[in-house]
Amino acid sequence: MADNYDDYSKEQLLRLLRERDRRPNFGLVWERDEIDHDLSVNNDFVVLDWDTDLSCGDGPQRNLIIEGDNFDALRSLRMTHAGRVKCIYIDPPYNTGNRDFIYNDSFIDKDDNYRHSKWLEFMFRRLELAKDLLTEDGVIFVSIDDNEVFHLGLLMEQVFGAANFIANVIWQKVYSPKSTAQHFSDDHEYIICYALNKNAWRPNPMPRSLEQDKAYKNPDKDPRGPWKAGDMSARNFYSKGTYPITCPSGRVVAGPPPGNYWRFAQEKFLELDRDNRIWWGKDGNNVPAFKRFLSDVQQGVVPQTLWQYNEVGHTQDAKKEIHDILQFENTADVFSTPKPVALMERIMRIATKPGDIVLDFFAGSGTTAQAVLNLNKEDGGNRRFILVSSTEATGDTPDKNLCRDVCAERVRRVVTGYTSKKGEATAGLGGGFAYLRCRRIPAATVFRGIQHVQIWTALQLIHDLALSPYQAALPMQTAQGKRSVVIYLPKVSDAMLEAVQAAIQGAGQAVVYSWQPALLAQRLTDPRVSFEPIPAFLVKRFGARSSARGGRP
Repeated sequence: MADNYDDYSKEQLLRLLRERDRRPNFGLVWERDEIDHDLSVNNDFVVLDWDTDLSCGDGPQRNLIIEGDNFDALRSLRMTHAGRVKCIYIDPPYNTGNRDFIYNDSFIDKDDNYRHSKWLEFMFRRLELAKDLLTEDGVIFVSIDDNEVFHLGLLMEQVFGAANFIANVIWQKVYSPKSTAQHFSDDHEYIICYALNKNAWRPNPMPRSLEQDKAYKNPDKDPRGPWKAGDMSARNFYSKGTYPITCPSGRVVAGPPPGNYWRFAQEKFLELDRDNRIWWGKDGNNVPAFKRFLSDVQQGVVPQTLWQYNEVGHTQDAKKEIHDILQFENTADVFSTPKPVALMERIMRIATKPGDIVLDFFAGSGTTAQAVLNLNKEDGGNRRFILVSSTEATGDTPDKNLCRDVCAERVRRVVTGYTSKKGEATAGLGGGFAYLRCRRIPAATVFRGIQHVQIWTALQLIHDLALSPYQAALPMQTAQGKRSVVIYLPKVSDAMLEAVQAAIQGAGQAVVYSWQPALLAQRLTDPRVSFEPIPAFLVKRFGARSSARGGRP
């Protein structure tokens, strides 16, 4: 609440003005007070309803596809997944003014004077929530184009801190110039990368390519295998780096090139030569070169910031991929801006290991899930994906459901297999997902509005359990967590107390969630059992922010 300056003295006002003038003004500012309130921003409690008919795969599910506004979904995920997501990738609306950004249920066009401020407010709210989901060594990648790239860079600096900037990747998105361009052909987009903690995050090395390995030959048939000649000289001063060298042919090399120094002291050089690690050329008359064996080279390369289409695909590849899987009459009418699978795989290779959780809360056509499943098949990993997508329904298209009809349907076909447009069968990658919908419950009615099935879904996610349906016929829901047996007890009775005691036998520890925890604690004094109140436990976690990081019970 703003100060009421009417009661301030002249001296107090002058002191405030001087303090304000001393404050640094550098940073991103947008018109937060002038724009319409974002109607998706609310204080309601959010639960996830599991639609088993739209889910995919047998058995308990560890992958999630969530339908709903991502502001709601992120707040629910903060309750269940704070500090557990290793990699976030998002492809938000680029705010081009061409009906790609919906704010308050209507598209923002180029003539809106507050177009950029509305977009920044929209993104800021969601990036703040996303930050709370990252692991300490987590990282976020955001795709963007020229319309908002400079604003986004400053916004991410504000949210994640300038010290945690990793890279601004250039993706070559097209394979030929656009002859219709008025000034320059727009050939690339950006992927901005920030870590939660730059000191804790390290990228995985990229696999070496065949092209890189072609440089290694074996002209002298060295039993250690292919090698590549490396320059013996360097510019860095080395006190023992200047001495004459006699070639096997008898020619004397007086020293390194002017301004350079030999990389090795003379004693080390002679030792390397005795070990056949120096190459003198076929006639023994060349300036010596160091033999760098392929077997000694790190089997991976540092990621670079220029990603060309021949390595990670282009926009036409992406459209062909989604059209081949979904086979809509006109892909542009369904989803016009997909990303190629190879691009997503590049990000997943850099940022994830088997077992990590990947989040995409602008999931679009579901490419991120396909990339995760591809990598799991490749290395036998068990990476998990969480996709969030809205329906993108508007007053003009009230029945549109992008999440159900495009995102989930694509992932379903990738999981189970499909027949391409050419009639070719493509085997499924396996796996599955739970299809969940966000449902808001007004904060004042949570205690009487929340349902047992919603509670059980939330508890399983909090304890990192694969989702199993709530069984209304059973008076007690039980699952084995990583640290303890997890029990949800809707009602307390003598029979239920006996059932709880039976469930914890041999379990070591148990946590019981109940509407009557105090009564349970009085009647069940086993030190191995802890009790949590429902729904107060969920409400408290839902309202927590960064303090909830890594907060599994």
